[in-house]
Amino acid sequence: MSRQYSIGNLTCFYCLVVIILAMPADVFSAGKDKVKGPIIITSETLTADNKTNTAIFEGAVIARTTDLTIYAGRMIVQYNGVTGNVTQIDAQEAVKLIKENRVITSKEATYFANEEKVIFTGEPRAVQEENVITGKKMTYFMDEDRFVVEDSKVFLIKK
Repeated sequence: MSRQYSIGNLTCFYCLVVIILAMPADVFSAGKDKVKGPIIITSETLTADNKTNTAIFEGAVIARTTDLTIYAGRMIVQYNGVTGNVTQIDAQEAVKLIKENRVITSKEATYFANEEKVIFTGEPRAVQEENVITGKKMTYFMDEDRFVVEDSKVFLIKK
């Protein structure tokens, strides 16, 4: 599988490298077990736009930290043009987040850096061991390792 990058110039490439390396690994981790370090994002295609401060990853997108992996068909990363810090990530098309023994799937997910939260929409489903939670909208507050689920259905398997 080859990787193609639609990058207009060296400045755009430099900015993208800064995004990936400056992005903290705790973007999707919770609690005091946060791991510092980069997020590695791979995809079939990358389009970066310095004017709008966005990087669009398309095709078999995988974002990895040391304790978390996110899969999506498309991921739009918005960043601060001055600091390079990520401000928002929109994941689309068969989103799947895996952390330890928890798997969350949905059609779309949006990460808000300032609020340290992820909102899953489009048939969100969280599975941990044999327990399943579904709903219309699922909000994960990462710092608190807490979920709020709208129109929830909970299936608990007693052990």
